[in-house]
Amino acid sequence: MRNTFLLLVFSFFLVLSGLPAAAQSAVKYTLSGYVRAANSREVLPGASVTVPALGTGVTTDAAGFYSLDLPAGKYQVVVSFIGYLNQTRELNLARDQKVSFALAESSNTLGEVVVEGAGTLEQKLQTPQMSVERLTAKEAKLLPALFGEVDILKTLQLKPGVQNGGEGTSGLFVRGGSSDQNLVLVDDALVYNPSHLFGLFSVFNPDAVQSVDLYKGGFPAQYGGRLSSVIDVKLREGSKEKIGVSGGLGLISSRLTVEGPIVKDKGSFILSGRRTYFDVFTRQINKLNDDDPDYNPIPDYYFYDFNAKANYTLGPKDQVFLSGYYGRDAFKFGSQGGFDFSFTWGNTVGAARWSHVFNKRLFLNTTVSATDYQYAVTNKLDQFSFSLGSNIRDYSVRTDLDYTPNTKHALKFGVQATTHRFGVGRLQAGASDGRFSIGSDVAYRGQEGAVYASDNFKPSDKWQLEYGLRLTGFQSGSDAYGGIEPRGAARYSLTPKTSLKASYALMYQYVHLVTNSGATLPTDIWYPSRLSVKPQRSQQVATGVSFLLGDGKYLLSNEVYYKWSHNQVDFKDGAQLFVNPDLDSEFLFGKGWAYGNEIYLEKKTGRTTGWIGYTLSWSKRQFLPQRGTTGINNGAEFYPNYDRRHNLTVVVLHQLTERLNLTGSFVYTSGNPTTLPAGRFAVQDIFGGEVEAVPIYPDRNSYRMASYNRLDLGLVWKLKPNRWFDESDLTFSVYNAYNRRNPYFVYFDQVRADDDAPVTGFRARQVSLFPVIPAVTYNFKF
Repeated sequence: MRNTFLLLVFSFFLVLSGLPAAAQSAVKYTLSGYVRAANSREVLPGASVTVPALGTGVTTDAAGFYSLDLPAGKYQVVVSFIGYLNQTRELNLARDQKVSFALAESSNTLGEVVVEGAGTLEQKLQTPQMSVERLTAKEAKLLPALFGEVDILKTLQLKPGVQNGGEGTSGLFVRGGSSDQNLVLVDDALVYNPSHLFGLFSVFNPDAVQSVDLYKGGFPAQYGGRLSSVIDVKLREGSKEKIGVSGGLGLISSRLTVEGPIVKDKGSFILSGRRTYFDVFTRQINKLNDDDPDYNPIPDYYFYDFNAKANYTLGPKDQVFLSGYYGRDAFKFGSQGGFDFSFTWGNTVGAARWSHVFNKRLFLNTTVSATDYQYAVTNKLDQFSFSLGSNIRDYSVRTDLDYTPNTKHALKFGVQATTHRFGVGRLQAGASDGRFSIGSDVAYRGQEGAVYASDNFKPSDKWQLEYGLRLTGFQSGSDAYGGIEPRGAARYSLTPKTSLKASYALMYQYVHLVTNSGATLPTDIWYPSRLSVKPQRSQQVATGVSFLLGDGKYLLSNEVYYKWSHNQVDFKDGAQLFVNPDLDSEFLFGKGWAYGNEIYLEKKTGRTTGWIGYTLSWSKRQFLPQRGTTGINNGAEFYPNYDRRHNLTVVVLHQLTERLNLTGSFVYTSGNPTTLPAGRFAVQDIFGGEVEAVPIYPDRNSYRMASYNRLDLGLVWKLKPNRWFDESDLTFSVYNAYNRRNPYFVYFDQVRADDDAPVTGFRARQVSLFPVIPAVTYNFKF
């Protein structure tokens, strides 16, 4: 490790020492500016700006800004972005120029976005970064969805290397990692629980989302704190041109978005909210049966969330942004016998960012953010009440510098600091008349910091390297940890349409999610690294090859990865997770491996677009005997429940006419590992009581559920503009079109000759969650 660190540091400063000579090797001028949407003036991060004659190009950053150093001369510059018409402009570069582009929306949402092969697929081929997927809200809205509710995270589950947590869930398990090993950012602010409805939907309202980047490996140095993936969500800025209202009416929820200028062409805002209305119907049903003493009330459930963002241009070099998110889930149940139960959880997130341009080569972004995740359970029975909860609250600041000294180097530097407050367990119980009460509160604090530097180096047309270092540290009380995280990625172009890529990343994770998997409801507790709870650590290597096929219309890639992890966390059988001041003693620590092969074919141009992805993968864990226990499986290796051997996804989007888009997606995965009893033995007490059958359990996850497969279909019908609406559409979807009964869990029924006969055996029964579900959603904009 020390030799690797010294080598990377030496290489980094060697490159820096050669910058002045490289900068003077030729007389070049800088072409820079912004890429925006013509109708709203919103910036378009990730837009492609290319010069086909030179075979070079860049993508815009999070602020929609681009910068290219080019030799003097006349060039054709092509700008493209998914869902927008390409723009081509002839430029005579004889001095530094600032040129901005405004792209018009395409009537074909996924229409032609490639000109002369210089579009997003070629840009994906040429970048050294691998294992990255970019998704826009426009793409996600075309795909069929459960109950018609568009979900960004569900669409990411259709990408290779990403597994879901089971039927209907939005949890992501990326390349053998657990769900808490995903770093989820919204405008650079951390989100701890990205799910609504016990994981069925994500917290991301598609009307407020601009784009999502998923990193599965080869992580850039600016990201850290998790082991398996980075999900970087960017929110829309709102229209700078005019006030607009949009929304949607669905079977289970409705959405409404308002956006417009603060000062025309200088600032804008967007406000977006949604709410489900399960509770509206369940309350009426319960009310109608209120007089029936044998009636079991239906639980009351709903969720809502609210997004807000504003931006303002202070001057030619300064811009400020404010972002916020607030969301809550509420589950309530009240019986006629006086039993009341409520369960609530949710995120509150706020961020403020200042962007400053020092000059055409140096840019600054400083973000201050706050995150609060709350979890609470309350029970009340007659005169006695009981409440239990946990939370984590963060205050963060980060500064990032982008420096482009010449065409060969693009440098990034940054520093980040976070203060954590962990509410591990809050307990309050007592009688309503005040006769007695008890309380307990277990809380910790932690400080996390990081410094990083990276360089995107292009020594020649064939070679491009991205490498960097990240130094991290964490302290909780008197316990402190730290680590050096080298990162590296390389791309070599065999031909103009064939690239070889490789990457390496070492990651540390200092906070851990404590989840009682045996509980009926989720019991989420975030816990710091302290005492004997060491940080989790992983290393991942990946290599791959990418091809452009069919005149640049198709991108075929094949990636192989291997990841090994240390200090993986699990818990003793019967562990006490809540209100335990000695929770450290309940942990078990082990190691894990994950490896696999991902094949991906993508098409983004023409009337028919989509992708096919296939993943062959293995995930394993091992917990040796420790802390006076036998470990897990007596120390033998086992497959975690998110291990999938085969995963196939097919996504097709076809434009039937200018107003009709037909979409479909097919998913096949191997069954997930599970633990089921291998047999039972009979037990009878000495007084001749009833015989009881006691299950005999084999090693953990020694069985697999049946395979999972599903076909979803959708039709988007764009309606003609009228006096009320500028845009509107009806989205029809059919979830699980051929009514496949996929396994959710398995239980065992007793087998008897009749109701009074003794038990003669047990029969396994499969529970399925969703049959075929048609849905329709009306979306509008005016």
